[in-house]
Amino acid sequence: MRGSLWNSGKGTVARTAMAVALASGLGLGGMIAPAIAKEAKKEQPAAGGNSKEFAAAAAPFQKSFNDWQATKGKAPEAEFKAGAQKLAGEIGPVEAGAKTPLDRLILGQWQQILGGAMGDGALQQKGLQNMADSGQLSADKVPMVQYFLGATAYQNKDYATATKALRAAVDANYSEDNAAELLADSYVQQNQPTQALDALKAAIAARKAANGTVPVSWYKRGQVIAYNAKLGPQAIEWGLLSVAADPTPINWLGAGQLTREFSQFGKEESVDLGRLFERTGALGVDKQYTGREFVEYIQAADPRRLPGEVQKLAEQGIASGALKASDPFVSDALAQAKARIAAGDKASLPAMERDAAKTADGKLSAITADAYLSYGDAAKAETLYKAALSKGIAAQADKDRIETRLGIALADQGKYDEAKAAFSTITSGVRLPLAQLWIQYVVTKGAK
Repeated sequence: MRGSLWNSGKGTVARTAMAVALASGLGLGGMIAPAIAKEAKKEQPAAGGNSKEFAAAAAPFQKSFNDWQATKGKAPEAEFKAGAQKLAGEIGPVEAGAKTPLDRLILGQWQQILGGAMGDGALQQKGLQNMADSGQLSADKVPMVQYFLGATAYQNKDYATATKALRAAVDANYSEDNAAELLADSYVQQNQPTQALDALKAAIAARKAANGTVPVSWYKRGQVIAYNAKLGPQAIEWGLLSVAADPTPINWLGAGQLTREFSQFGKEESVDLGRLFERTGALGVDKQYTGREFVEYIQAADPRRLPGEVQKLAEQGIASGALKASDPFVSDALAQAKARIAAGDKASLPAMERDAAKTADGKLSAITADAYLSYGDAAKAETLYKAALSKGIAAQADKDRIETRLGIALADQGKYDEAKAAFSTITSGVRLPLAQLWIQYVVTKGAK
């Protein structure tokens, strides 16, 4: 999609979030690992204790471990890392002696901390797995450890483990926002995009149920996953979810582009999508994404058919920098539109309206209503669209087009409930996803 949000770097926002969360400075070692260790120590039960084998091996190791930790921030980094590597080489007997759940918890803490200091993701993951599997963490600490385990496994490209651990964290509505995105991408890496989208939906539902704020990046991530997997209905659905949650111009542009990409729009549908872009401010976002939208809208509207609308669009595009006045396509469209207007296109509308009132069918009423709508006279357009429908429209496609535009005319007058009712009459066919976008638009406007 040339000039689309969906073939640009802006579609990879989630990956940036992941990179930040998993960067070495904020990874599972360093400043985070001691926090986990501290919390885990509080979970050690009074009963159940350590095995004799573990205690015998762990006693001297713990002394060395404590001595090494005491050098943190005092010894040079290389020396501190070398100390961690030495301890990692000596942990074998401790691991072999681990028999009880408490043994496993303590072993896991040591492995996780040493792995963090060494930059050894495999050792970190092993330690976190031991902590998670020990059964010694209180219920409120389990999601945190599962998140760190999942994030580490993801970093290690162990996506099966990442999926399992992150699923547990997300199902518990763990507070780290990127948990859901990491879970979704873990599914994607296993070629399971549908499961990825289901996971994001579950995360959204859990966050809403807890009266929390759903990150807008989750909706963006859903759109990217659906788009890349060529899941048309899901891509359209996630576009709608995005504008329902955060109806910004850039989100309207993205949702509309996804809808068009996975629909069979002709010129008539493209005109009404362009009208939605114009009313939501989507045509005012970065010109690198809107130049093509102006061109498609102008082509669909056609200066010979809707000259008033084309003139407004061309001038708006030039003023925003999205179009160049020197572009032959733009200058020609603008010249044709102005010539049609000067020749009496708008002035002929009252006569057309009178003729339409005399006809038995609604065809001329609809054509005249289209012209009035394009010139911004929504009240006249409403009256004529209703007249066309009352006279009867044989083809369902024509009826859906008229209902769409009646809805637009009503929305332009602030009659949002009536507009929603008009759009809601479209229940199938090529215009259904377009009508759903317009319904979201009037719902959003009516809520203000």
